Amino acid sequence: MIQRHRTKAVKVGPVTIGGDAPVVVQSMTNTDTADVDATAAQIRSLACAGSELVRLTVNTAEAAEAVPRIRDVLDAAGVDVPLIGDFHFNGHRLLAEHPACAETLAKYRINPGNVGSGEKKDVQFAAMIETAIRYDRPVRIGVNWGSLDKALVVRMMDENAQRAELLDAAAMTHEIMVTSALESAHKAEAIGLPRDHIVLSCKMSSVQDLITVYRLLASRTDHALHLGLTEAGMGSKGIVASSTALAVLLEEGIGDTIRISLTPEPDGDRTGEVRVAQEILQSMGLRAFVPVVIACPGCGRTTSTYFQQLAQDVQSYLRQQMPLWRERYPGVETMDVAVMGCVVNGPGESKHANIGISLPGTGERPAAPVYIDGEKAVTLKGKGITKAFLAIVEDYVRSHYGGEH
Repeated sequence: MIQRHRTKAVKVGPVTIGGDAPVVVQSMTNTDTADVDATAAQIRSLACAGSELVRLTVNTAEAAEAVPRIRDVLDAAGVDVPLIGDFHFNGHRLLAEHPACAETLAKYRINPGNVGSGEKKDVQFAAMIETAIRYDRPVRIGVNWGSLDKALVVRMMDENAQRAELLDAAAMTHEIMVTSALESAHKAEAIGLPRDHIVLSCKMSSVQDLITVYRLLASRTDHALHLGLTEAGMGSKGIVASSTALAVLLEEGIGDTIRISLTPEPDGDRTGEVRVAQEILQSMGLRAFVPVVIACPGCGRTTSTYFQQLAQDVQSYLRQQMPLWRERYPGVETMDVAVMGCVVNGPGESKHANIGISLPGTGERPAAPVYIDGEKAVTLKGKGITKAFLAIVEDYVRSHYGGEH
């Protein structure tokens, strides 16, 4: 059992980050926020995929004006996912000039490296915090190593030069990241923002740097922490890097909410980052989102691709059904379904799962035994195996999670 670091619970609309709450999955749109229809459609898609918070860019007056309209479209569609406003450079002005936007958003994200420079920095930062206080909104203070506060960097480099033992460049970067987050949090609290209205993040694009920074941050604060590898990359590279970094930190009990910052394929499905986040948490036993499909990798005994197609069909079917099942059949997300390709491990894996099927391997008898809760229930044959097996899965869900048992 993973023991989580104790952090302050932060309420973001109906969602709780930190405290005793489970780790929360969030995502971010990549549409032009001023395009109400496109942005609302993507938010709806992300929410249906399981994103519990959705962040959107608020960078222009047009984007700020669109936020309340986006909320109206979502509410009309029955999508109640909280919206987070991502502000850089001009957030103080947009929040002040568009109070409907400020009130609609459930949380603000502020990058302390991008709120202004010189004398304007503290004034503009304070203006955003005061708006958050006025509307009783929490704030994520999100430090990113690609946009560090230049004045802070200079100050800390000067301080390092006075040390008897100098910190190397990597260690200095880590210290600057953590200091930026903590000093900004202290400033926000001094202005009047409650401690339980603050979430911190220190995002980096290197796995080892991210792990080091969050270990430092977790050791120095009880603020709720948002985890994510920034600019993780595309495809398997981004998935592996994010999974590696977050798995280490989550295993150590660090992290209250996560986002997987994958670069999508051109015109690709944005919901991929939600699925990866869910799979990380589910594989670590921290949460369950969708029934798990256990499938063998295949070998010389499984020269047919039928079991691969069945495993894919079952996985797709389960994901498609989850929006309905989640409401109708509580606990169904903990179900295991095994789709195996031959007699070597097939029957054994099938017996360990709630429902399992062992398809015939090369040279084996053309029959597929199905096991339900460890007991052989039926043997399927012929061309209609997929349809028959999915019907068995549906019946099992209805009878075991629908109150009929």
